[in-house]
Amino acid sequence: MTERDVQIPTGVAPLAGVLSVPSLAVGVVLFAHGSGSSRLSPRNAFVAGVLRAAHMATLLFDLLSEREAADRANVFAVDFLARRLRDATAWVRLSEMTRELPVGYFGASTGAAAALIAAADDPTIRAVVSRGGRPDLAKRVLWKVKSPTLLIVGGDDLPVIRMNEEAYELLGCERQLTIVPGASHLFEEPGTLEEVTRLAAQWFSRHFTTPQ
Repeated sequence: MTERDVQIPTGVAPLAGVLSVPSLAVGVVLFAHGSGSSRLSPRNAFVAGVLRAAHMATLLFDLLSEREAADRANVFAVDFLARRLRDATAWVRLSEMTRELPVGYFGASTGAAAALIAAADDPTIRAVVSRGGRPDLAKRVLWKVKSPTLLIVGGDDLPVIRMNEEAYELLGCERQLTIVPGASHLFEEPGTLEEVTRLAAQWFSRHFTTPQ
């Protein structure tokens, strides 16, 4: 596997990231982390490791610079975060390590809304997975999303279940809503994050290897 620290240009400040590409990669997954998190998120790092074992490249990167992250309002500025995700998408499509690979998004919390907003404007995104996401924050564009979308929610995360059920009804693409029994919002309970990774790996693998 090739792993490299990278700087993603945004037109303002470059964003730090880690690009990891296993041999025989079938696609690349960009991670859009949730509120208050970063490329160092242990949960996303765990998911990324499982995806790499399934022959998928991963890009873990900061959606905000340190200065931007200090302003809490930016964490919920999902349109702004979506622009940053588009910047990262353009970058992986130019990188010699990933330019031939189909692209997918893995979003958590507010990052899931950013992923759906970015996907709404780019029908070539092969798949989107949301973990404990806030797709309701992308409600106005959900009808435009063409990318197959998997919504994963913890069974004990009742408010977020309702938000995802409403979003599911608004999506016009191939979609699936899966509730993980006994899981809270952060999937901290034994075995629950492993179930998230299993579901995500299956979803990405199927859509990366199926021609559009």
